Amino acid sequence: MENHPAIPGGAGNDLKALAAAGEKGLLELIMSSHAGMSTQDFEAIVSEWFKTARHPQFNRPYTELTYQPMVELLEYLREHGFKTYITSGGGIEFMRPMTEAVYGIPPEQVIGSSIKTEFQMQDGKPVLMRMPEIDFIDDKTGKPIAINKFIGRRPIASFGNSDGDRQMLEWTAAGDGARLMVLVLHDDAEREYAYGPANGLPDTHFGAFSPSLMEEAKSNGWVVISMKDDWKQVFTQPGR
Repeated sequence: MENHPAIPGGAGNDLKALAAAGEKGLLELIMSSHAGMSTQDFEAIVSEWFKTARHPQFNRPYTELTYQPMVELLEYLREHGFKTYITSGGGIEFMRPMTEAVYGIPPEQVIGSSIKTEFQMQDGKPVLMRMPEIDFIDDKTGKPIAINKFIGRRPIASFGNSDGDRQMLEWTAAGDGARLMVLVLHDDAEREYAYGPANGLPDTHFGAFSPSLMEEAKSNGWVVISMKDDWKQVFTQPGR
């Protein structure tokens, strides 16, 4: 359940071209604009960006635009003995600096797309340098692969909001015993956004929710949540 904010450091503002390029194109853009620096330097840039950047539509920091029901759910699950993870198509090193403060999820429980890194010695000190090459895309079929690789357990419950989460939900559903699969439909144009073919609206390239995914969810008994009808409050900070 993630948005795709502007890229820290600035790498162009052609949003239509970026959307047409899809998830892989976005990662390649980040890769080219932030390769050749250490992981520590990149973390510092991202942390500073989160302190200062504001969403162009809501004019608020991105850390104030996390979903209140999502935060409440994560807290509820942890209170009842569950271990919670974020698995996202977004860049793993972009998310990690903020997930613990915002979601209560430490860096080691964040799974995302990544570029390759290389161990180097610079001025007698070891550093990890970001290379201009994609390592892994954590989207669609990549999500269950990443879950198996980094967690080693099939989820008991999975929550998504787009076609990119389909295979993760299918993988979760195929396990033994009780399982919970949930999809959030972005259909609240007043408080957040309404987009995607499932709403009878154009495909946004990012976060698409297709009619076929809706049909699969209904036929398999997955829970589909409407932001408009089911969420009393959308964002964690009051105001919308």
